[in-house]
Amino acid sequence: MNPEIRFSNGSTYEQMMGVWSRKVGDAFLTWLAPPSGERWIDVGCGSGAFTELLIERVKPLSITGVDPSAPQVDYAKKRPGAAAARFEVGDAMALPLDTGSVDHATSGLVVFFMPDPPRGIAEMARVTRAGGTVSSYVWDYLGGGFPYHPLNAAIAEIGHPPIPPPHPEAAELEALTTLWRDAGLMEVETRVITVERDYPDFDSYWQMATTAPVLAPILAALSPDMLAGVRRAVAARTGGGTGPLRFSARAHAVKGRR
Repeated sequence: MNPEIRFSNGSTYEQMMGVWSRKVGDAFLTWLAPPSGERWIDVGCGSGAFTELLIERVKPLSITGVDPSAPQVDYAKKRPGAAAARFEVGDAMALPLDTGSVDHATSGLVVFFMPDPPRGIAEMARVTRAGGTVSSYVWDYLGGGFPYHPLNAAIAEIGHPPIPPPHPEAAELEALTTLWRDAGLMEVETRVITVERDYPDFDSYWQMATTAPVLAPILAALSPDMLAGVRRAVAARTGGGTGPLRFSARAHAVKGRR
């Protein structure tokens, strides 16, 4: 079993993944089209990027963000646009809410990090009222949709594969459909979401990619020549040169009704 991956630096995560999270989250909410003025839980809220977007787009009656990382929760609490949310350090396997206490349970980029995805989805379903929705989006990790897949692939080619999420297979569309149906959810639908992000140049992409907590120790252990080779391989994969760089990523989304 792979060791559990935790993100302990909110500001670093925000630069590396927060922008991506908002981009895919925005497309996800357009697809979800939820009503305003209802109760939400954001499971695995991380730095609060998606929670903040929910407040802006949906204007919920209430919203609770739950994440196992105290530094991430502390960062989320400081977001000006998330002041209306309540953030708690908590476990997706045992959500700190009563049964049927929210109208919508959602999670962004989290399902494959859950120690036990079926149990995590069952918990999301438990806290959702009858008729409410349970939804999620997650990077297509196995299909190369992760924003920093080029760096992962380049490192793997030289014999230093990064630690994957505990359950990358859970991000597959068929797996998500099965998870939702096995949790007793109805009207299950899935969707592929592709988003793009602009970087001033390849150096900007490289700097953000190499801050990933899983990758930084691997890169630090490489010789200068090996690191330079990895950088060249990533530049070739992304088409990175001296000018602006536009890079796309792909996520899988799922929703169902309690």
